[in-house]
Amino acid sequence: MFLYVLLCILFCYLAWKLRDGLRIGNTTDKYVFITGCDTGFGNLAAKTFDKKGFWVLAGCLTEAGASSLKEATSERLKTLLLDVTNSENVNKVADCIKSEVGEKGLWGLINNAGILGKMAPTDWLNINHFRAPIEVNLLGLINVSLALLPLIKKARGRVVNISSIGGRVAARGGGYVVAKFGVEGFNDSLRRDMKAFGVKVSCIEPGLFRTALSDADKALKKKLDLWNMLSTDIKRQYGEDYIQRDAAKQHEINKQFINEDLSLVVRCMEHALTSQYPRTRYSAGRDAKFLWIPLSYMPAFVQDFVILNSKVKLNDLTAV
Repeated sequence: MFLYVLLCILFCYLAWKLRDGLRIGNTTDKYVFITGCDTGFGNLAAKTFDKKGFWVLAGCLTEAGASSLKEATSERLKTLLLDVTNSENVNKVADCIKSEVGEKGLWGLINNAGILGKMAPTDWLNINHFRAPIEVNLLGLINVSLALLPLIKKARGRVVNISSIGGRVAARGGGYVVAKFGVEGFNDSLRRDMKAFGVKVSCIEPGLFRTALSDADKALKKKLDLWNMLSTDIKRQYGEDYIQRDAAKQHEINKQFINEDLSLVVRCMEHALTSQYPRTRYSAGRDAKFLWIPLSYMPAFVQDFVILNSKVKLNDLTAV
């Protein structure tokens, strides 16, 4: 009986691997628009898909980012200045893309643009600290998607939303996690709504990667700025040395879990664009696959135990 079950599992796995490996045909006639191409995942994705023969339309926030990307790619790649929080700019870019792709439509949209914002204990923050990452990471993503959906439906194409393990497990306070949970919800509703039109929607959940967003020095400076604005009572609750102790703890965690190879995420993007059967969700990075994603399926008390044990102890909880 055990052998029979084992053979069934093996057969199912091999069938899934075979199906997962099936690819679409020619990609050299397909247009892909990627947001957030100044640095990080978006920048590497734009360069990679350009080399693979896609017609890449790269959204960059800055002139410097656009110029640097153009110098490193072929003439097929075109850059577009894009601020995802500016609806007028988003609509203008959508019109440019419509003129570029014509009747073929847009095969792929990769919603990659994002910011970290300020991540800190929730009682350190005000509403504006939540607003900025939600505007970029969630509302900006939705804005771009809505503007380009007609072109994607015309091509019966793909939407790839870059979420995060922060959209599965809330390990830190701040607007980033709130926004990424929102991305997960939007991704699921969009996937179901677009299924009838032949549009496939996927979500990528990267772990911790060494990018501009994960810069430890910038994160520490943001926390120090917040600390200097806190009341005396809150400082006493956390302890005067809290910033230093927390930074040391985060350094140890980063050493264990940070991923250096950005191509792990880009390969997920490529599979979502070129597979005949793209996955609903992709995880990228050791920490995502072996810690955060499994943890997200655990009961809340298990999640709380793991996350709270990764935090530094507070100084004086009676000072309230």
